[in-house]
Amino acid sequence: MSSKYKELQRECYEANMQLEELKLVVYTFGNVSAVDRAEGIFAIKPSGVPYKDLKPEDMVIMDYDANVIEGKLRPSSDTKTHAYLYKHWEDIGGVAHTHAMYSVAWAQAQLDIPIFGTTHADHLTSDIPCAQPMSDELIQGNYEFNTGIQILDCFKEKKLSHLETEMILIGNHGPFTWGKNADKAVYNSKVLETVAEMAYLTRQINPLAPRLKDSLIKKHYERKHGKDAYYGQ
Repeated sequence: MSSKYKELQRECYEANMQLEELKLVVYTFGNVSAVDRAEGIFAIKPSGVPYKDLKPEDMVIMDYDANVIEGKLRPSSDTKTHAYLYKHWEDIGGVAHTHAMYSVAWAQAQLDIPIFGTTHADHLTSDIPCAQPMSDELIQGNYEFNTGIQILDCFKEKKLSHLETEMILIGNHGPFTWGKNADKAVYNSKVLETVAEMAYLTRQINPLAPRLKDSLIKKHYERKHGKDAYYGQ
């Protein structure tokens, strides 16, 4: 096996292990992939294997059309969604999907997560979008591939940038996140789950809680991500 595959498999494996450590998955639910743009391939967790049994060499190597390049195990059932995102968003390096409780609850409610506070604004300036459940025709078709289309269509409809909003909820299903690499995709999954829980509790305390002021959204986002950012080292 080429050393490039080993390195990519290790990155993918370690990112998947983080899902369990961060309590973002139950049993074998959830998956992370990591891409190698130079090679035009990505590694993804195999389907239905308990996390404790996984090894780096179990990560399946795929191309952007969801064809297996190397691997003895079946890839994640969500592989076609990952492949679609890599093919159409050429500047992302990792994708994660979880069934984390609060993220899924908002997805099942078919609601965007409102930007209520500065924790949310530290990471993005918009509500976290929820794509509406796909039509029966698409469900009965190439479902996982069509989930990728659903994500891109939602971003187009809501006029969002996938580089600024690195997360989405799929109505009745759950969250997908992405980033510059697999680690960042997992980081975004944890951020999404935390913000989802905070927003849920906010609504319980005050169902009429207002959205965060635009001035605070701008301030908190730009101090971390703007040209004059000063948060962190």
